[in-house]
Amino acid sequence: MERFDIAIIGTGPAGLEAAITAKVRNKTVLLLGQKGSSDKVSKAHTIQNYLGLPNVAGDEMAKAFLDHAASMGVEITEDKVNAVYSMGKYFAIQCHGGDYEASSVIVAAGMTTMKPFPGEMEFLGRGVSYCATCDAALYKGKTAIIIAYSANDEEEAEFLAERAEKVYYLPQYEYAGSLSGNIEVTTGVKPASIAYTDGKAYLATDGETYTADGIFILREQIAPSQLVPGLTMDGNHIAVDRQMATNIKGLFACGDITGAPYQYIKAAGEGNVAALSAVSYLAELKKAEN
Repeated sequence: MERFDIAIIGTGPAGLEAAITAKVRNKTVLLLGQKGSSDKVSKAHTIQNYLGLPNVAGDEMAKAFLDHAASMGVEITEDKVNAVYSMGKYFAIQCHGGDYEASSVIVAAGMTTMKPFPGEMEFLGRGVSYCATCDAALYKGKTAIIIAYSANDEEEAEFLAERAEKVYYLPQYEYAGSLSGNIEVTTGVKPASIAYTDGKAYLATDGETYTADGIFILREQIAPSQLVPGLTMDGNHIAVDRQMATNIKGLFACGDITGAPYQYIKAAGEGNVAALSAVSYLAELKKAEN
């Protein structure tokens, strides 16, 4: 498996700036996220305080960011990250589309306001999962529940349904799909809590309680404390120092995920610092090996 120098999670201002800076320093980069950049940027009306881009519309700024990255040879790998594990001298990155390795990681995934359901963290890995395609093989002839937050998750439901006996699909978005067969779609249902006992998972909602062999929660973002085991948090944010370093050696964070102010220029600046810190870390690794 190819091992990248730096893996960057997130394609907002922080992630793109980190990727550009890493490219300038001649490092191999794996940039994971959406090719459309950040909705927070593209949907903004007018930005007044970004140096060199006065009175710029959000969609124009997003295009400028992506064009700059593309001109530097930065490529975006569209994939959703499920987990990042420190393996000592490298990191293993588990994604929906496959697994990757990198010598260092920069988390620039933005801020998520979603809170875990009661029971979610307690039963994570024991009846609760974040990737239906990853665990589909375990559900042959079984029943599963999918809590979905995007139309993109319908493909995962179909993949899981090819193996499972039955799939309950509970969209938390405006559903306009055509899932059928052994997929039972119920709209307007709000999950409340999760329990797991005697080999069965239970999802309580504002209506009925669903029972299955497992529950898949397909959020667009995963809370950083769930994404990286052992990561030190500062409330809902990743705790970092002035070099954007976390408590895990070789892992850095930048942008909104590190805290206020939630400003594009602050995010880009932190992306630059995080990339430079990752480059210095790689130099330390190389020196230690010689």
